[in-house]
Amino acid sequence: MELRDATADDAATIAGIYNHYVETTVISFEEQPVTPQAMRERIIDLQRDGLPWLVAVINGKVAAYAYASKWRVRAAYRFSVESTVYVDQNTLGQGLGTVLYGALLARLRTAGVHLVVGGIALPNDASVALHEKMGFKKVAHFSEVGLKFGRWIDVGYWELKI
Repeated sequence: MELRDATADDAATIAGIYNHYVETTVISFEEQPVTPQAMRERIIDLQRDGLPWLVAVINGKVAAYAYASKWRVRAAYRFSVESTVYVDQNTLGQGLGTVLYGALLARLRTAGVHLVVGGIALPNDASVALHEKMGFKKVAHFSEVGLKFGRWIDVGYWELKI
């Protein structure tokens, strides 16, 4: 496995990984698939802001990705980010999420980030387990905050001070 920074050329594969979750789960609250061009713009925009977007590559193909985005836009929040990790459905259970999260957190520490927030649509035992394995602690739970596939979804928030 190779870990590296994402490039605009990875956008189509990343969109494919992500769109599985958009179309079949409540893990993402997006309701429409993301085009490769829109994903390319997301990658470029985050990296332009100095934030990391990492990919795990297996046998020459992106199999998972992780990135950090601004938590809020106000200047006082500049040392806080929200983290995101997605693993291709065909490579789940191989530890890619753990490896990517570790690399992402290391990069964020080096960049001077103070707090990492992880938002999780609930229930999602795998994501909760990953976050808590990485040292995150649950700090909030919003009941029925999102509506997708005709049902109300709770969201929990975990934080990690790094």
